[in-house]
Amino acid sequence: MAAGDAGTVRVLVNGDELALATGTTVEQLVEAVCEATRGVAVALDREVVPRSSWARVVVTDGSVVEVVAAAAGG
Repeated sequence: MAAGDAGTVRVLVNGDELALATGTTVEQLVEAVCEATRGVAVALDREVVPRSSWARVVVTDGSVVEVVAAAAGG
């Protein structure tokens, strides 16, 4: 994965490479990739990020993010 330019960072989100604005938080990333945030869990570089920290944790260049949404059904 190539590094982003000065205004962007490149990250892997659920296996897809994305370019995000430098300073993007986990909260902003989740809002961008999910229709709803209820029932969503996030791991950043294989560490679970508590929902209470989403607004403070910044995604950095080269990060690997997994966003998982719970689904009801049988």
